[in-house]
Parts: sequence; structure tokens; C-alpha cells
Amino acid sequence: MLEIFKAGGWLMWPILLSWVLALGIIIERFWALKGDRVLPKSLVADIWKMVKNDEVDDQRIKNIYEGSPLGRVLAVGLINREHSREVMKETIEETGRHVAHELERFLNALGTIAAITPLMGLLGTVIGMIQVFAVITSSGVGDPGALAGGISQALITTAAGIGVAIPSMIFYRYFRARVDALIIGMEQEAIKLVEVLQGEREA
Repeated sequence: MLEIFKAGGWLMWPILLSWVLALGIIIERFWALKGDRVLPKSLVADIWKMVKNDEVDDQRIKNIYEGSPLGRVLAVGLINREHSREVMKETIEETGRHVAHELERFLNALGTIAAITPLMGLLGTVIGMIQVFAVITSSGVGDPGALAGGISQALITTAAGIGVAIPSMIFYRYFRARVDALIIGMEQEAIKLVEVLQGEREA
């Protein structure tokens, strides 16, 4: 494996670095986007019980805010529960945009890796072919060993670039869809809280 890596030339290093970064992002996003971490079950019901029993205080609101991304959104609504529905919705939506941005953290980097690694592989192919033609120009085609170096570099870098790009693109698409689903879930929970606190919905 080490010999194959060396045969790929210097472009194998940025491709390897891209794979390490992509793997780190994938692992981190799997952890950060777990459903129960983002959307704790029964959080709206728990908040309603606190409101109904007059147990809401600054410490409880802080705990809700720090507990999860959904908690951040609902805590803002809870703080503004004495205001009109429009004010509650506006503050919730503003916080929701910030939370949605955080859920998408590192995804642009993962998408960039998926896009550029095939190009790095293609660059390796071009460099390898240039070396092949340089050998042909100087020595002709009578030395297969000299030609093999450029050809192997071309094939190895191409394979490595595509090998990194495919899983990166798969997980980029997966996490995008996951974030969209989580955002929709947060919107639904936030609407429930607004309607419950405004007396427009049964708890």
C-alpha cells in the first residue's frame, strides 16, 4: 500500500489530507445530528407542564436553551410567552435560522472535498501523461519501465481522487437531507409551543 501511495506522486498527499478531513467531518456530523440530541422527545410537553405549574424561572429556561438545538429555539419562545403570537414567531424564526446554520456546519467543506478530489485525481492524470510524453520525447518508446512510472501515477491519483469523492458526496447528500428533516421537525415543535402558549391548541 505504501509503495502504491508513493507511486501516486506528491498529489497523493492533498488527496490523503482531504480523506482525513472528510472522515472527521462524517464522524462529527453523525454524532451532532443524532435525532435525540437535536429533537428531544416530549420537550414541548415538558415545557407546557412547567408553564402550567408556574415552574418557569431563569435557570430552567437556561437548562432548556443549553440542552439541545430544539431547546434553543423553544427557550426563546418561552422567554417571549407574554408577548403576542407574532413576536413569539419572529423571535423563534430568528433563532431557528441560527440553529439551522449550526446544523449545516462543515457540510460545505464536505461538499467541497467531494468536488475537488476528482479534480486533483485528474490533475495527477495530466501530470502523469506529461511525464510519459516527456520520456517518449527523450528516449522513445523502447523503455517500458520509464513509461510505467507516469502511467501508474496517472491511474493511482485518479483512483484515489474518485475513491475519496464518492463517499464524501454520498455523506454530503445524506447529511443535507438529514438537516432538512431536522429543521422541519423543529419548525413543527416550535409551532406547537406557540399555539399551546397562546391558548390556540390543546396541550
